[in-house]
Amino acid sequence: MNRFDWLSEYLARLEDEHVIAHRGDARVLAPAHRLALDPEDWAPAARLAAAMGLRHAGVWADPLDTPGDLDDESEPVIRVRSCLEYAGDYLLLETETPLARPLLASQTPYFPGLDRLERHAHDMTGLVWTNHPDERRWTRHQAWPADRFPLRADFPLGGEHNKRTPADVEYPFTPVLGTGVYEIPVGPVHAGIIEPGHFRFHAMGEDVLKLEERLGYVHKGIEKLAVGRDPNGLARLAGRVSGDSTVAHTWAACQAMERASGCEVPPRALSLRGLMAERERIANHLGDIGAICNDVGFAFAHVQCARLRELWQRRSHALFGHRFMMDAIIPGGVVHDLTTDAFRELRQDHAALHRAIEPLFDVIEDHPSLDDRLIGTGLLSKADARAFGCTGYVGKASGLGFDVRHDHAYPPYDGVRVEVPVQNDGDVAARATVRMDEVRAGLWMLDRLLDALPEGEIHAPLPTPEANAMGLGLIEGWRGEILSFVRFDAHGRIARYFPRDPSWFTWPALERLILGNIVPDFPVCNKSVNGSYSGQDL
Repeated sequence: MNRFDWLSEYLARLEDEHVIAHRGDARVLAPAHRLALDPEDWAPAARLAAAMGLRHAGVWADPLDTPGDLDDESEPVIRVRSCLEYAGDYLLLETETPLARPLLASQTPYFPGLDRLERHAHDMTGLVWTNHPDERRWTRHQAWPADRFPLRADFPLGGEHNKRTPADVEYPFTPVLGTGVYEIPVGPVHAGIIEPGHFRFHAMGEDVLKLEERLGYVHKGIEKLAVGRDPNGLARLAGRVSGDSTVAHTWAACQAMERASGCEVPPRALSLRGLMAERERIANHLGDIGAICNDVGFAFAHVQCARLRELWQRRSHALFGHRFMMDAIIPGGVVHDLTTDAFRELRQDHAALHRAIEPLFDVIEDHPSLDDRLIGTGLLSKADARAFGCTGYVGKASGLGFDVRHDHAYPPYDGVRVEVPVQNDGDVAARATVRMDEVRAGLWMLDRLLDALPEGEIHAPLPTPEANAMGLGLIEGWRGEILSFVRFDAHGRIARYFPRDPSWFTWPALERLILGNIVPDFPVCNKSVNGSYSGQDL
C-alpha cells in the first residue's frame, strides 16, 4: 500500500460501516490530512483505525471559549483532535462537543497508550471521556479543585490560591491482594538528582507483580503559559518542555508556527537545525549508555561516556551558546551560524569521537558481566510496543523501525540517507544497542550535513498568520517522535499550544516491561527507557 492509498481505504471503510455520514469535510492541516467527525463517530473511527494497523500519535483538547475563537455566534465548544500515523503519513481526526456538556467516547479501549493523555485532557479542560477504563485524575494532583479546569478562559494564569498545595497522599493506587504480596513505595523524592515521580511496586519475593507510576508532581502549566505569547516567546517556552530535548521541542514548535504562517525557512538554517538535533541525540545517548552500565556496576563505561559527553557539550556551548543549545532555534531559522574555524573544529570532533567510541562500544557489546544483567532483562514485546505507540529507541529495540526523519522526511533529512537501527529482542541490551548504533549513525549524519551545508541566510521573518491559523510540527527527537500543535489567535499570538513528548507512551511501556523481573533490576530497566518526567508533566 503506497503513501496515500491507506487513507482512501480508511475513508471507504468508514463509509461502508456507516461511521461517517459524508466524506465532504476532509481537508489538510499540513502535513496531515484532516477529517471532521460527528461526536458519535469518534470511538468507531478509532476502532477501525486500530483494526487497520494505524498508530496513534496523540490526542488533545482545545477549549474554544474565548471571544474570537469561533467565527459565528455559536455556543462555546471543546474541539478535540486525535493524530494517527500510517506508513509515514498522518491523519488528524477532529470533532467537537459543547462546553456546557463536554462528553466524548474514549479511544483508549482501542489505543491503550492514550490512557494518560485523555485523563490529562480531562484535568485541563473538563472533557469527560465516556467508557474510559480509568477515571482517576492524572495531571491534577491537588493544585486546583476537581470542578476547575486551567485551560478554560476563566481560569487565571497564576491559579486561584497562593497556599501551599496539599500533598497528594490519597491518590487511589490499584491494590494487588494475595498471600505473600507486599508493596514497595519509591519516591516521589529520590536519592539522586532525577525529577520527582512515584513508583508503587507490588512484589512477591523479589519478583515484580505490578508497577504503577504516579507522575506530574511539578506541573509547569506549559499549555496555559503559551496562551497569548508571541512566536519568539513560544519558541523559548517550547525549549523548556524537556530540557534534554530543548532542540527537538523548539524545532517542533517552530515548524508548526512556520507551517501555520507559510514561512519559508532558509535551507542553511534547516541544515544547522539538523546539526544541532544530531548533537543533542548523540549527547543524550552517550549519557544513557554509560548510566545503563553504571546501574549494573560497570562504572568504567559510565566514566568514559560521561567524559566524552562533557567534551561534546562544551563544544556545543562554544558554537551554539549553550551546552544544551537552548534558545538556539528561533521562528524562521537559527541564531548561530558556523564560521570556517567552527566547521573545521566540528570535523575534528566527529573524527575524534568516532575513534573513541569504537573500542568502548566493543567492550560494552561483548562483556560477560553486562550480558548477564542486560540480555533478557526488561522485555518489551513488539505487540506491546505497538499497542502503547512507542517510538524512538524503545520502539526500535522491539522491532518497530519508525523514524520521522526517514518515514516522513523533513528538511534537511529529505536530502540525505537516514540509517534507522532496529533490534528485535526488546530487552535492555537491545535498547542499549540501538543507542550505540544511533551514535554511530549520528556521527555519519553530521558529516553528511556539513558536506551539503548550503550557503545563504540563517533566518527569515515569520509572516503574520491568519486568525485561527494552525500548524503541526513533527520532529524526530532523541527519544522519538515529538508532535507539536499550534493555533494562533486573531492578533498573531498563540491561542493553543500542545507538545506531545514520546515519553507519554514509553512511561506506560515501563510498567509492562518490568513485569516478571526482580525489583533490583528496576533501575536498569528504567534507565534503558529513560522517560522524561518533565516532557509529560506539562
